[in-house]
Amino acid sequence: MIENQEDLSSEMKRTDHPRETLSSDAEIRKRNMKTKREPGHRIFVNRSLQLDRIKFYGFDMDYTLALYKSPEFEELTFQQVLGTLIELGYPEQIRDFVYDRTFPLRGLWYDKLYGNLLKVDAYGNILTVVHGFKFLNGHEVRQAYPNKYITVDDRIYVFYTLFNLPEIYLIACLIDYFSKVATYVEDRTGVIYGQNILSFRAIFNDVRNSIDRVHQRDKLKETVCENIEKYVHKDDQLPVLLDRIRSHNAKTFLLTNSEYWYTDKLMTYLLTIYANDSKTIKRDWKSYFDFILVDAQKPLFFAEGTTLRIIDPNTESMKLGSYAGQLQQNEVYSGGSCEVVSKLIGSMGKDVLYVGDHIFGDIIKSKKQKAWRTMLVVPELNHELKVFHDKRDLFNTLEALDTSISELLRSFDMTSNQGPDAVSKIKHKIQECTHELDMNFGLLGSLFRTGSRQTHFASQVTRYADIYASTVVNLVYYPFFYFFRAVPQLMPHESTVDPEEPMHFKSWGDDESESIAFDRRRSTFIQTSANTPRINQTLAIQTHPDLPLHVTHDHDDDGDEEDSSANDPDIDINLRSRITYTPPKRKVEQIDNGTAQDISENEKK
Repeated sequence: MIENQEDLSSEMKRTDHPRETLSSDAEIRKRNMKTKREPGHRIFVNRSLQLDRIKFYGFDMDYTLALYKSPEFEELTFQQVLGTLIELGYPEQIRDFVYDRTFPLRGLWYDKLYGNLLKVDAYGNILTVVHGFKFLNGHEVRQAYPNKYITVDDRIYVFYTLFNLPEIYLIACLIDYFSKVATYVEDRTGVIYGQNILSFRAIFNDVRNSIDRVHQRDKLKETVCENIEKYVHKDDQLPVLLDRIRSHNAKTFLLTNSEYWYTDKLMTYLLTIYANDSKTIKRDWKSYFDFILVDAQKPLFFAEGTTLRIIDPNTESMKLGSYAGQLQQNEVYSGGSCEVVSKLIGSMGKDVLYVGDHIFGDIIKSKKQKAWRTMLVVPELNHELKVFHDKRDLFNTLEALDTSISELLRSFDMTSNQGPDAVSKIKHKIQECTHELDMNFGLLGSLFRTGSRQTHFASQVTRYADIYASTVVNLVYYPFFYFFRAVPQLMPHESTVDPEEPMHFKSWGDDESESIAFDRRRSTFIQTSANTPRINQTLAIQTHPDLPLHVTHDHDDDGDEEDSSANDPDIDINLRSRITYTPPKRKVEQIDNGTAQDISENEKK
């Protein structure tokens, strides 16, 4: 793993400053690790959420309620898309491709111009580049991307969903094939064979269209339904969860892009209860939901949407006209929009918790358009947790190496002409350690990070998913009055400065010569006018704001105004005594030229 630690320690001893003990992010993690729930059952929190404020629980179906088995489902999709590509004229040899689940990773970007798969951090900085199965080195990356930076535009396609995994691997297989077979000559933006040109953008379009064609033909879904136990995971806790939600006076709804016939097949397998003869239905799956919407066409559903129609479950045909009545239980609706459906069910926005797996179509759009509370299902999370737990020593080593660089450079300033030689050695060890950590997750590393840097996918989860878990049934392990409390988020200036270290500097605006005469919160400019009339009595005006003695924020409260304790003026009578700054007392005095002037207690002294 990391060798020659003696070299590092000897170089670090040259510094005159001992290592500081700080209230760091690592210490905050330790303080929040105590929990009664085992990691696989936990729900993780980005923004605080009170479950007793939720009146509606919405669920996506694919990869949320119906979790497809991996790699069985991806292999099925992969093989069917191969057949479609051969129909388009791709060589018969591609039938020999074998799906490898260790390669594709959700959240990758595809560069349609150069045919590269990119792993990008939260700010658009490129972390990893793969061309086919070739991982580009630093020099090759800079040739294609001089600043190692890229933004999302028409050139980039982001693989948001688990449905994209076979697509990612197939694109890599095709580019690798064309770059190695002698009959094809690879150009910068595609391959040439004879008088024909096949661009990397065209390869992507062919694969993307073939994926859509496989889904539209229903062959993939029919294969799944024929052997549903092979491709869909069934969790006995799912009906328990849905029943418990409704027993606590909350409503449930299903919102899926899938057609009704396919939804009915999967939900019947997951939820329908049969009598002892295994033929008579004892309880239909639709009874677990108050409202059912299929063919939602998310993310369009969260924008203008489509026409809301009612479906006859017996004939699977839609009734004529747009439905405008109240949504009824045991009825199935097609299409619609978030705006229309919210009005029909009486939702305000933050009283909805929507659970889905698609970071863009389910989470980002519902959060941006209607401010729904969101729960992201991340099936990869258990693997991420296990590897991060088992290889925690590698991450701790990365943190220690990062800290050691800071310590080595503490005693240098702009007068220094040369830095310590050990810095380059430490950077090399950071690269080795990062690579070793990444390879334990998969060929393209972790879904959430590369070393100590978070991925673009991780940043979206943090920003838009209020809570997230490996499966929706983890909700079963929490009471309905539970308060999901977010871990405190510290900025670098808050987490890396020793709280015991004295502050030997002045704050901005704290000039000693003026602090005696003026309150720093007041303007130093006093406007006078000769035409101002003489004032014969004290003015009843407020010249500065009073210190609030009640709680002024409500970022953890999604309830009604009358239910909020933040409006209680007597919430804490000792609040003033714990605040270090209090505005000085002021009064308005009359001066000879007739101008009313505000005089502070400090000015009098």
